[in-house]
Amino acid sequence: MTNPYPPPPDWAHEIATIAVTGTDGKTSTTRFCAAGLAAAKLGPVARMTTVDAGIDDEIGPPPADHDHFLAMMRALHQRGGRRAAIEATSAALGLGFARAWPVRVGVFTNLGHDHMRTHGSPEHYLASKAQLFVALPAGGVAVLNAADPSAALIAEVLPAGVRPLWFAGPGAAEHRRVDLRVRTIAPSWDGLALELEARDELGPIPDRLVLRTPAPFQAANAAAALLACVALGVDGSLAAAGIETCPAPPGRFEIVTVPGVVAPRVVVDYAHTPEALRAALASARALCGGRLILVLGAGGDGDRGKRPALGRAASAADWVILTSDNPRGEDPARIAADLAEGLALDLPRTVELDRDRAIAEAIAGATVDDLVLIAGKGHERIQEIAGQQRPFSDRDSARAALSLASGRLLPAPTTR
Repeated sequence: MTNPYPPPPDWAHEIATIAVTGTDGKTSTTRFCAAGLAAAKLGPVARMTTVDAGIDDEIGPPPADHDHFLAMMRALHQRGGRRAAIEATSAALGLGFARAWPVRVGVFTNLGHDHMRTHGSPEHYLASKAQLFVALPAGGVAVLNAADPSAALIAEVLPAGVRPLWFAGPGAAEHRRVDLRVRTIAPSWDGLALELEARDELGPIPDRLVLRTPAPFQAANAAAALLACVALGVDGSLAAAGIETCPAPPGRFEIVTVPGVVAPRVVVDYAHTPEALRAALASARALCGGRLILVLGAGGDGDRGKRPALGRAASAADWVILTSDNPRGEDPARIAADLAEGLALDLPRTVELDRDRAIAEAIAGATVDDLVLIAGKGHERIQEIAGQQRPFSDRDSARAALSLASGRLLPAPTTR
């Protein structure tokens, strides 16, 4: 396949770039990286994710194409900025992006079941992500997830002179030595406290990190970002302080509230892979004092094989409402039926294909002790149905439903 990207401009090599790839956690990890780099106060820092992009606090929509990406980086360079954190998707890497922009530190978060519509096979999907690491220069660093088996395959193809650094989340890869490990986590609605253990060679790394998100699944993302910042030469204490100030990205375990409303906890999360859904549900369960209610759909015109796996992951909830996600050209009822194939037989479930009504039903049927997790669309503000893009936001829908449910204290029904 011909590389559609032009060679990098000469000045691109002056910008020390961290690039993050993986199935889940790319956006969060990239934002943590940018916050850690900014804390060093060595000039402006660029951030580019699939959700937003910009320089320092001047954040807007992500670049529409490579020309816009280069324009943002050129602006960074002209302002004296020499550091950037970017999200590298498998689609872009598969087309040759790794040769179009120089990267000093590559981060691999994980590999899960996704993007078969784009890549056709898991092997091509992994090979596309591996391009980021194959292109690293001598003196570069690969930050790898010790808990993911695919990371070992990436480590085998690293060029000479590229150093691997390994991180592990809580309870993961206990059998092996890693460079940065999250020993324990303590989640609460006020944030997530991490206990860290780092090799002395990394320099000053604090033994405690408190994130501005309650989600336990963000622990590994924060560890990866901290290790990446240190690999780029940032003092570990400074990078950690920056990461602690970083809010979670929109739609990533985002808590939705309405001022003055007494109602159940509601969380919107982008989880649309089986692995991400399991992580989101585990995070929700750690914070939930009552029932865990899940609103779930799946994208259309894509990988039908992922849907039963999503259903199996969804079985960790106490009540599932199956609904539409982005059905595109498919029948939403068939997508819901595919999801239902994976659900535990005794799991209470409802089918409501109108997503707005499904969200309203979940919130209306919850008690103040319950947690409603709305999964799949996260930050998205449109819904693709029958070839049309319609305005829709899980967050806006949840806020409207919370306002209607204000003051209701419903008894919890009997569940399994």
